[in-house]
Amino acid sequence: MTNNDVLRRLRFALNLSDAEVIRLCKLVNVDLDAAKLLAYLEREGQFGFEMCPDSVVEGFLDGLVLHRRGPREPSEGARPRDDTFDNNLILKRLRIALELKEADMLQLLRLGGQDFSPSELSALFRSRSHKHYRPCMDQILRNFIKGLTIRLRGVGGD
Repeated sequence: MTNNDVLRRLRFALNLSDAEVIRLCKLVNVDLDAAKLLAYLEREGQFGFEMCPDSVVEGFLDGLVLHRRGPREPSEGARPRDDTFDNNLILKRLRIALELKEADMLQLLRLGGQDFSPSELSALFRSRSHKHYRPCMDQILRNFIKGLTIRLRGVGGD
């Protein structure tokens, strides 16, 4: 999935307006204006389409975490930055922002048409260096967001 797809689908699933997406990005000092957001939300091949950079989606997700969970405790220190921005990181940030437990995650995946076992799910959240690490493929993330959309909006959103 492209960053544009992720942003578009999450915006729909969470029922966020353009102004809310921009506000979430600004919470973590990611500068995004309405014109840029509209360009990122266009479908590929459409007039005005522009590729969405990792920094915008990561900022949106970080802003979502900050908005829903509040600021980190000072004793926790700065969150270590991940070297790579990938589907595993997107899934992890959504789990944190939406305060989802393992059962919730499995249910959302099932709603989206992806049957997962608890051990398969935990492999998605392991360190890259762990022997049981599993990359989150596009279809897994797509089905998770589809399940989230069904749960929150009652529709599939594709």
